[in-house]
Amino acid sequence: MSNNQLYRGSLTTIILRLLEQEGKMYGYEITQKVKELTKGELQITEGALYPALHKLEADGLLDVEVAKVGNRLRKYYKLTESGSKETANKLEEMQEFLRTMQHLVNPKFSLD
Repeated sequence: MSNNQLYRGSLTTIILRLLEQEGKMYGYEITQKVKELTKGELQITEGALYPALHKLEADGLLDVEVAKVGNRLRKYYKLTESGSKETANKLEEMQEFLRTMQHLVNPKFSLD
């Protein structure tokens, strides 16, 4: 199983966390930040990113700001108040998942 398959289920958490840290970002910026932070291990495709962003927006977790940059419009995504709360929930879920996986794959070196 490739790392991209492992990360796929974490895309929402990754997006929410980045927006929590950065304030607002546009789609390409998100893909590049993930690539940078993972030293190229994870590359989010547009085909995965934009449906996730649109779902988060439809669920009321993201607001969109449109700004003119040069001759084109750029969509910036930022967390709503609900999005901030959901980010905290998703991060806790991820931490619990990682603790559980650590117990399964290497119980001698658990994170607890």
